[in-house]
Amino acid sequence: MRTIGLIGGLSWESTVIYYQIINQRVRERLGGSHSANSLIWSVDYTTVEDLVFAGRWDEVSTMLTGAGRKLEEAGAEVLLVCSNTFSRVSDDVARAASVPVLHIADVVAAQARARGMRRVGLLGTRFTMEQPFYRDRLAAQGLEVVVPPREQRELVHRVIFEELVRGVLRESSRDAFALIVAGLADAGAEGVILGCTEIELLISEKDTAVPVLPSARLHAEEAACFALGG
Repeated sequence: MRTIGLIGGLSWESTVIYYQIINQRVRERLGGSHSANSLIWSVDYTTVEDLVFAGRWDEVSTMLTGAGRKLEEAGAEVLLVCSNTFSRVSDDVARAASVPVLHIADVVAAQARARGMRRVGLLGTRFTMEQPFYRDRLAAQGLEVVVPPREQRELVHRVIFEELVRGVLRESSRDAFALIVAGLADAGAEGVILGCTEIELLISEKDTAVPVLPSARLHAEEAACFALGG
């Protein structure tokens, strides 16, 4: 079994999903009390959050590529940046590493295509929904991406940073997100990417009328598959 290296704490609320899903999938495959060989480098989220809001992405890159190198030195044989927003620097992490780096957008795109989707909605932070690093990666893999109107994007962004990364789950926010998903479906989305790893703590397909793609869960499942040799 290969050792998985998780660059986490982005935020730790969703890093928990990765650790849980990876170990569940390994146990399902191998049986008994098996669990994954894994390493986690968990950053202080406030530090990277402040850098992002200041537009200091070079410093974010330096921090996360350094985390990747430390994980590799400790024995990691595959790396994951456990975030959609911070996947903006995943290619930097990959260039600095000598082991594979599983990009979260690639995993999500593969699942969307496998489910026959061609037009997908995207929810996430304002960075993920509005900047090209994530949308362009999906488009390069044949997906047409739609996002909510500006007012709704601001609501999603606010809920992520003021509630979800702090472990706050409000029914009113769940209802608001469900309405936004419905609006994306009305705009032709065949499914909606939960493109912030914390969003799947709030909503799931039981809350929506169209399929959703839970990015953290899919990313973690791909990591477990890779660790087990496919």
